[in-house]
Amino acid sequence: MKKIIIYLLLLIPIVSCGQQEKEVTGEHMFTNQLIHESSPYLLQHAHNPVNWYPWSEAALAKAKAENKLLIISIGYAACHWCHVMEHESFEDTTVAKFMNENFVSIKVDREERPDIDQVYMNAVHLLTGSGGWPLNVIALPDGKPLYGGTYFPKENWLSMLSQVLEFTIKNPEKAEEQAKSLTDGVNKSEIILEKTKTTDYTINDLTAIFSLWKNDIDTVHGGSNRAPKFPLPIGYQFLLHYNYLTKDNDALNTVTLTLNKMADGGIYDQVGGGFARYSTDSIWKVPHFEKMIYDNSQIVSLYSCGYQATKDPYFKTIVYETLEFIERELTSNEGAFYSSLDADSEGEEGKFYVWSKTELKNILGKDADLIAEYYSVTNTGNWDNGHNILYKTNSDKGIAEKFKISPEELQQKVDSAKKILLKERSKRIRPTLDDKIITSWNALMLKGYVDAYRVFNEPEFLRSAIKNAEFILRNVQKPDHRLDRNYKNGKSSINGFLDDYAFTIDAFISLYQATFDEKWLLEAEKLTAYSLIHFFDVESGMFFYTSDIDPDLVARKMEIADNVIPSSNSQMAKNLFLLGQYFYKDDYILKSKQMLNNVKQAALRSGVYYANWDILMAWFISEPYLISIVGDDHLSKRKEFDTYYLPNVFLSGGKTEGTLELLKGKNIAGQTTIYACQNKVCDRPETKVKDMLKQIRK
Repeated sequence: MKKIIIYLLLLIPIVSCGQQEKEVTGEHMFTNQLIHESSPYLLQHAHNPVNWYPWSEAALAKAKAENKLLIISIGYAACHWCHVMEHESFEDTTVAKFMNENFVSIKVDREERPDIDQVYMNAVHLLTGSGGWPLNVIALPDGKPLYGGTYFPKENWLSMLSQVLEFTIKNPEKAEEQAKSLTDGVNKSEIILEKTKTTDYTINDLTAIFSLWKNDIDTVHGGSNRAPKFPLPIGYQFLLHYNYLTKDNDALNTVTLTLNKMADGGIYDQVGGGFARYSTDSIWKVPHFEKMIYDNSQIVSLYSCGYQATKDPYFKTIVYETLEFIERELTSNEGAFYSSLDADSEGEEGKFYVWSKTELKNILGKDADLIAEYYSVTNTGNWDNGHNILYKTNSDKGIAEKFKISPEELQQKVDSAKKILLKERSKRIRPTLDDKIITSWNALMLKGYVDAYRVFNEPEFLRSAIKNAEFILRNVQKPDHRLDRNYKNGKSSINGFLDDYAFTIDAFISLYQATFDEKWLLEAEKLTAYSLIHFFDVESGMFFYTSDIDPDLVARKMEIADNVIPSSNSQMAKNLFLLGQYFYKDDYILKSKQMLNNVKQAALRSGVYYANWDILMAWFISEPYLISIVGDDHLSKRKEFDTYYLPNVFLSGGKTEGTLELLKGKNIAGQTTIYACQNKVCDRPETKVKDMLKQIRK
């Protein structure tokens, strides 16, 4: 077995991130089975000479009937190296002929089918120790992975296909053995067993987590001390929470340094707002230019909380500019949120976003030199081919002094220049929009709007949040509370995965706290009940990523570790904790604690990659307060609470007691009353927020 794996590893490339031949369809010479799909990524490949199929029973049946290996190629619309490989290999008729004659080729949009991506990404990680997109896997006709990698240059791709094909023809039993071994490994990876030994949590656990994490922090530029550098917003949410509990200045300084450096960097679109997916370097300068809704949604929440904790006006500016970008470029007329903007335009990565100094002079006139200095623009370019990425390296104070103007005048000039440059940039050929609507990502953005509304009290943010929540109920949720994953062209499709439920539940709980409309809390509870029926694993106490009504893949996986998006299990554990508090459901809280208990040892040693679990741990360590506000003035007092960073406070209330058990008996005629409760026991009521804050901060 070891020899087989070593042989296949020699094929790894150095670089890693029904077809009818010659039929003329309109102006296209080739058209394959992807033409019937709605995914922009799949449609990008619909006119390749490769005989692509979508993931389907038809494709799998064809492979079995013809005894052909599967090529499973996975990517997404905004993926730069996916485009490169398509151009080099999948648009090449020689490559396509070899693929069509010897394989059944399947294209997968990882954003629509993260379950498939998860299985085959695990396989490639086991083979190579790394992964990425495009993800290309060779599998047996039954779907068991045999070999895989990421980006392959054309010659490497043809060579690899030839060698794997030859290996399986000459050694069918060894190929079956290799595929079985790899599939067994996929099945065993990230599967959690129930830990029956109960454990307690202390503040020392959180301190141990941060102490270990410090070794991975860049103390000069923020973020992790490596390149490429990803934002990973949930990690900084935990550090804010940890600082709140411990007053550890190192934790807060890590957050503020990172937020400032990201906002100054090229990863942030200085002209149009919004963040790229990651920085290719260690100083946040050169982004991978694709913009994803899931990144920007979480970053809005993070900068909102950062402002709440520090009152830094720069963080408020970033929130407002990013939401202006979301509204302008990633929001549908129905109030839903599109998936992403491509990194490329006109076949060139980043072309839409970069500038030459000559352009700035022609556009900005007498202020060009000041803006060039402000954004680190040089005559020869600070990036490739004379181009400049706009990013900040100097302080506003230093720029103002150099140009002998006041800080206020500097800000006016910068704001004016940004508007001019945004208007000028709009004339360029735009990056491609991936306009599919993913339920879990919409929920993340919905929560981003809620968080921004609660911090900044901007009514338009709440209107956008409610409009999106109503969209989800109207278009993606079914009468039995089942969710679909995807919405496109007026219809929803693909049975939802655990993250679709986890983040929608979280968003609805947040929307309840912002409005005190019980509808949203009740919807969250119904979705949770559905999830427990169709995703929950009684043996482990965790949740599977796929529903029990989904067709089987070669492995049924769980999603445990947090990454650029928190894991669906960590979010479900937090949801159970929250709903257990609101509905007095002790079994929910016990399930939440069991889930945390199952992963505690991993959480203690894994820093940012278990940060969402760590927030849950903080709730068990420092029991949160359930604040109830009942009376005519409930909304203004809620708004007053939201001017403070209170990560261990959950809000409830209304003009009357409503239907929730936790509000019963709390209405006192003629006044608005505030209660702070823990474990169903409430301290003395107050009528002023400042007095209640003294009570819960004692």
